[in-house]
Amino acid sequence: MIDIGLMAYYLGIEVNQREDGGFISQAGYAREILKKFKMDNSKSINTPVECGVKLLKHDEEEKVDPTVFKSLVEILRYLTCTRSDIFYVVGLVSHYMEDPTTTHLKITKRILRYIKGTIDFGLLYSTSNHFKLEGYSDSDWGGDIDDKKSTTGFVFFMGDTAFTWMSKNSLLSHFLLVKRSI
Repeated sequence: MIDIGLMAYYLGIEVNQREDGGFISQAGYAREILKKFKMDNSKSINTPVECGVKLLKHDEEEKVDPTVFKSLVEILRYLTCTRSDIFYVVGLVSHYMEDPTTTHLKITKRILRYIKGTIDFGLLYSTSNHFKLEGYSDSDWGGDIDDKKSTTGFVFFMGDTAFTWMSKNSLLSHFLLVKRSI
């Protein structure tokens, strides 16, 4: 076996091992996405989606090429490996891959503008003796206009580090906001 040193890059994920912990990001991958979709010179924005936005599957807007839309959404889904801040909105636009409209494409491009302004975001897995487990969950209580499903989600932290998260549509009519410490 050959010692090739500390890991620096793995499957599009950049690994920066520091004294305070390990930082993983996909900044290079994000730059490639922006360049591929000609958004590298766009103006950045502070949020990935407007608060309270509701989308419809069958609206009267102009349709867009589903192949390009699917490609963009699938690329963004891979970016969620280190970007939990876009997980919800990428899941939201994923529902419209079969029949996307200009509104769906605008929201997806807004995600790209947000990524442009937060390109160096990632996850810091800090070295600490603080091993407090915290979990948060929430739901929008049947917020999907088309099928009346709820979008539920959770995130769990060990100390200051998020180690798992999820957001999905479900038939649950409610999901309580919970904070637990162990």
